[in-house]
Amino acid sequence: MAIATSRAGPRRAGAGTVLLYLALSLGAVLMMAPLLQMILTSIKPASEALRIPPTILPDRPTLNAYSTVLTGAPFMTWFRNSMIVTLSVTALTLFTSSLGGYIFAKFEFPGRGLLFTLLLATLMVPFPVILVPVYLIANQLHLLNTLFALIVPSMVSAFGIFLVRQFVAAIPNDLIEAARLDGAAEFRIYWWLILPQLGPALATLGTFTFMASWNDYLWPLVAINDQDRMTLPLALTFFNSAHHTRYDLVLAAATMIILPIIIVFLFFQRYFINAFTMSGLKG
Repeated sequence: MAIATSRAGPRRAGAGTVLLYLALSLGAVLMMAPLLQMILTSIKPASEALRIPPTILPDRPTLNAYSTVLTGAPFMTWFRNSMIVTLSVTALTLFTSSLGGYIFAKFEFPGRGLLFTLLLATLMVPFPVILVPVYLIANQLHLLNTLFALIVPSMVSAFGIFLVRQFVAAIPNDLIEAARLDGAAEFRIYWWLILPQLGPALATLGTFTFMASWNDYLWPLVAINDQDRMTLPLALTFFNSAHHTRYDLVLAAATMIILPIIIVFLFFQRYFINAFTMSGLKG
């Protein structure tokens, strides 16, 4: 009986593993289907993109839609605006989050716990609630209708400070004290000792920040008026309204917009699990 039980156990475990992989594979297919259909439609001729019933694979693949988007619209201007805003927001967020996380993790000062609690409380406030105050402040600073209006309000991330704090808390205090005894200034300790150990956290935070900033639509819609200062998500809406019957053009533009996101995600995905696992070890 014991032998039969021991054989049945691995068999049940193997069947469960197979079912798990099947379920995950099915979920992956369902998640990837719209993306693949978008890419396939973008390489169809205009007449085939409008065909009823629609075709799955293009009969005559062509890149004419991509050529039309690049030559018939200021796509590269919109791309440049998005890159400037996204890279600036990502770099500033990584700096402020790593510095803030280090301070909250390793410095003792009055009101630290209360201030950190208030910081975390801002995570529960959705952006539309503070949209009007942010708009008024940007207007007072004469930032509206400039790329600075999209950069300055996103310089600090409460989630980023929390994530980095969890990592910094795991760094031994003796290491920092030894650096202080050697005469290192606080900023030098932060720059040369703390930052090199925050690779997984900063890679994860940078990826999330890049994707959030690249895909941001609501705030650019409110803050930007000129077409030459639009970012890609906002420009896609403008482009869609001008070419709403040309599915091939709209989906070609959408494909080019999401391509940087896919590249960044694939490059940094290996850091995600490590970052969130380690961030949960310390309270």
